[in-house]
Amino acid sequence: MSLIKLVNVTKRFGEITALDRINLSIEDGEYVCILGPTGAGKTTLLRIIAGLLDPDEGEVYIEGRPVNGVPPERRNAVYMFQEYALFPHMTVWENVSYGPVIKDWDRDRIDRVTSEILEMVRLAERKDAFPHELSGGMQQRVALARGIASGARILLLDEPLGALDARLRVDLRTQLRSLVKDQGLTAVHVTHDQEEALMIADRVVILREGRIEQVGTPHEIYSEPRSIFVTSFVGGANFVEGNVAEVGDSGSVVELRGGLRIQVSKRGRSIGEKVVVAVRREDVTVGTEKVTGSNNILGMVGSVLFIGGSIEYEVRLENGERISSRILLSDAPKTYRVGERVVVSFPPERCYVFPYPKAGLLKEIEAV
Repeated sequence: MSLIKLVNVTKRFGEITALDRINLSIEDGEYVCILGPTGAGKTTLLRIIAGLLDPDEGEVYIEGRPVNGVPPERRNAVYMFQEYALFPHMTVWENVSYGPVIKDWDRDRIDRVTSEILEMVRLAERKDAFPHELSGGMQQRVALARGIASGARILLLDEPLGALDARLRVDLRTQLRSLVKDQGLTAVHVTHDQEEALMIADRVVILREGRIEQVGTPHEIYSEPRSIFVTSFVGGANFVEGNVAEVGDSGSVVELRGGLRIQVSKRGRSIGEKVVVAVRREDVTVGTEKVTGSNNILGMVGSVLFIGGSIEYEVRLENGERISSRILLSDAPKTYRVGERVVVSFPPERCYVFPYPKAGLLKEIEAV
């Protein structure tokens, strides 16, 4: 039986439908990330699970019981607000230990849990400070620690790492997941950061305009995207438009602008159908020789960007299309200069093929 279950949950604010018939089950002990752009309905969904908002339609179940109308304090869940909501008159220690104290845990247990969690969020040395004496990032870490220490079975996290600096955010991701798992909690974590979601979630829920676009493991979301939007939003990709020119046993041939043809391993399309082909940047190589078994297209380097341990090329193809390639520096036998002639290569099996969207490709990619 699912620990949390939403059935046809709909929420409107005036003429705006924030959530539209959401059906979702979350298992006991799962770490689920709700991922989507601003305005997708992520926080609304979290607040409905918490009991801070009531759905206009549909049912919410926790531990098999309907909880529509049940107040937040009776849902065995703790909600961590984006605004921190710390007690200003309490020290860091008192804020974090608040939940255990009101639940009447014994003093040794309170001290042990509070100490461990403050060490995890790197605030042990500030345990006697008050919230107004802390930076915004520190206040968020206190709020995170207080939520974990509360003893609730369900942890509802609304952008819990959003105010932290980049290095600390990366460090805390894995620590947060480990702590949730070690304590046997269930976490629902809202974020707009795709890397964060893919790194820590058991499953990722992609929301778009109040609807679930796709649910799956991080690997499934990244490697088996079911729409142009998911392909673009998670990981990013190159997109080109074309028409199916041939369909065979080994796949299809798509004709792009200017008569340029590429092979894709996907079938199930009709000859003449207008489609969008997507290929991720890391699946594209740049060189001077053709690669056996791949699509090979001549082009000219338009830009070169160094991004940490990788290098990204934008190449203008012979038909005028532009395609990007991201290559680890350790895998790059040489680097190419702007204006240099190169061969762009990518395997047919790494091409995703989608029907051409009615509203156009740009609208589908940029939908929020």
